[in-house]
Amino acid sequence: MSKIRWAQIGTKHGHAAGKYRALLTNPNCELVGIYEPDDTRRAEVADQDPYRDANWFGDASEINEDESIVAVASEGANIESLDQTEALVDGGKHVWYDKPAGCNWEQWQKVVATAEEKELLIQMGYMFRYHAAFNQIDEWVKSGFLGEITSLRGHMSTSLPKDRREALGVFRAGIFYDLGAHMLDQVCWLLGRPHNITSFLRNDSDAENVIDNSVTVYEFDKAIAFLDISSFEPRPAARRFEVYGTKGSAIIHEPFEPGDKIRLALDESRDGYLEGEQIVEVEGRSRQALYELALQSFLSTIAGAKKRDRPTEHELLVQETLLRATGDIAGG
Repeated sequence: MSKIRWAQIGTKHGHAAGKYRALLTNPNCELVGIYEPDDTRRAEVADQDPYRDANWFGDASEINEDESIVAVASEGANIESLDQTEALVDGGKHVWYDKPAGCNWEQWQKVVATAEEKELLIQMGYMFRYHAAFNQIDEWVKSGFLGEITSLRGHMSTSLPKDRREALGVFRAGIFYDLGAHMLDQVCWLLGRPHNITSFLRNDSDAENVIDNSVTVYEFDKAIAFLDISSFEPRPAARRFEVYGTKGSAIIHEPFEPGDKIRLALDESRDGYLEGEQIVEVEGRSRQALYELALQSFLSTIAGAKKRDRPTEHELLVQETLLRATGDIAGG
């Protein structure tokens, strides 16, 4: 695989530093620089790892208009990243785009269509796609090993100080908008498009004017999915993923990182597994390792060595489902 030139736009996304580290350490990437539109933010991080020796661009156009830069990590704050990604795609760049894909459904559809027309890859930053336990459950579900899936539950809360909770008030669904798509990426991959969504989006902490506690329910023909996410769960916040079928169930042991154990329960012995409850061990992976695997997949895809991890239709479906749940698309 030949070395390609990369840049990064933004440092405010929660995954930005990890993505930058992945680009720095991958031997097939030449990271030529980074642009941060907020001068105050740039001053805060310029002397911190991993940005300590970074080349800082003065304007985004230096990236967008440089034909030698093949791919860009889009790591701006959620409120700015869709516009930044659109400019990158318009400039002919492959984009490693961190979630979620903005609140403007029409704009996101336009960006995806432009990327398709230009034969560019937009790979979303859903790191659990590279998580061994999630992958194992995906395999069990799609093979019918767990029978017909009847229920899926995801819990992915966090613990944020009051000022960061209130900052999420710029989004209609607050913390659910920020984190929900990680779980929806899995829900939609396993179950498809829900025909009905019911959302309970609440403000239950001392933060004002922000959704900080949520439960969303997704109805399918023969299954139902529940996601609950809050921004004020005491540390260490629990994170769980549970899938229940007519022939068995699978639950990832928390925490998700490294997430090296799955509780598997089966109605009868099959495929080398026992009837009843057992622990299945898989490879544990750190958050940084997931970023690195995602990057390797990105590079292999643009080199033509493999198909993209998720089809374009899935990337659109995840964002549509998120925005139906947040109310940014009318009608659940």
